[in-house]
Amino acid sequence: MPITTNKVAHESTLKVARSFDSPVFIASRWALIWLALTSVPANAAAPSYPNRPVRLLVGYPPGGGSDTVARIITPRLHNALGQQWVVDNRPGAAGNIATEIVAKAVPDGYTLLIGFSTTLTVNPTLYKLQFDVSKDLQPVISLAAGPYMLVLHPSVRAQSLKEFIDLAKNRQSNLNYASAGIGSPHHLAAELLKLRAGIDLTHIPYKGGGPAAAAVLGGEVQVLIGSLPSVLAYVKAGRLRGLAVTGARRVAVAPDIPTVAESGFPGFDVTSWYGLLAPARTPERVVNVLVQATSNVLKEPEVQEAISRQGLEITATGPTEFAAQIKTETGIWSKVIKSAGIRAD
Repeated sequence: MPITTNKVAHESTLKVARSFDSPVFIASRWALIWLALTSVPANAAAPSYPNRPVRLLVGYPPGGGSDTVARIITPRLHNALGQQWVVDNRPGAAGNIATEIVAKAVPDGYTLLIGFSTTLTVNPTLYKLQFDVSKDLQPVISLAAGPYMLVLHPSVRAQSLKEFIDLAKNRQSNLNYASAGIGSPHHLAAELLKLRAGIDLTHIPYKGGGPAAAAVLGGEVQVLIGSLPSVLAYVKAGRLRGLAVTGARRVAVAPDIPTVAESGFPGFDVTSWYGLLAPARTPERVVNVLVQATSNVLKEPEVQEAISRQGLEITATGPTEFAAQIKTETGIWSKVIKSAGIRAD
C-alpha cells in the first residue's frame, strides 16, 4: 500500500508539474507578471513635481519689469509647490542669453523662463539666434501685460507731450533717449513716436529697463519710454516726469497721465507682456502642475494688488492661447522691423 500510494502521489506530482509548462499556464504567468509591473503606483514611477528647487531665469537686470514680475510670483509659487524658486538674472543680448539657456535646458521643469514680449516676438527677426522660439520653448502661461510710459529727466523743459515734441523739433536740443536694448519695446516705441511726430532723438541702448531708467535718473540720458514697473515709483516721487502712456487707455495707478493717442497721435498703442515658459518637450504633467499653480497664485489678492501697483493687468492665458499670441505678434513685428529697416548691428 505505501508503494502504491507513493506511486500515485508521484504520478500526480508529475501531472501538476507538466501543467506548469503548458501554454495556458505560461501565458497566465506572464499576464500576472505584466499586471504586477503595470500596477506600480504612478508616484513610484514618476516622482512628484517639484521635488527640488526650481530655477527661474530672467533675461534682464534687477529693477526692470521682468525681474519685478518674477519676484512677485516666486514666493507664492514656493508656498504653493513646497520648493524654493530661485530667480537667476542673466542680462544681455536683449534677453537672448537667458532664453537660450532655457531653450537648451533639460526639459524636466526645473529650469524655466520669465519671457518678455519682444524677446520672444521681435528678437527672432533681429538676431541670428541659436534656438528657435517656436520649436525649443514650451509656453506655459501668460502672466501680465501693460503699456509703457514716456518719462523725462526733470531738467528737460517740457510739461506735456506736445511741449516735448516742439522741443525735440528744435535741432539744438540734442535729446537722447534710453532703451533696454536694440529691438526692445522701449526702442521700438520710441522709433514709432519719432516717425509719427517727425522728430529726431539719439538712441542710447542699455542692457535692461533698470539700467535705462537709472541712466535717465542720473541725467546721463534725457528721455525714456520705459516699463511701468521700472519708472512708476520715480514718477510718483518726482524724480522723473511722466508725459504719456503708450497703451490704448490711461492706467489706474497714474490716472492723470494721458495716453500718447489722446495727446495727438490716434491709434498709437504699444504694450508689453510677461509669461512663463519651459523647454520644449517638458512632460505634460509638469506643464499642467505649473499652469494650475501659477493660475492659482495669480488669483491671490496680494498678487493682484502687487501686479496692479506696477501698472500691469493679469492675463493668465494657458499654453495654447499663449503660443498663438507669440506666433501672431512675431509675424506683426517682423513686418514692422523690415519696413522700418531696424537692424541689431
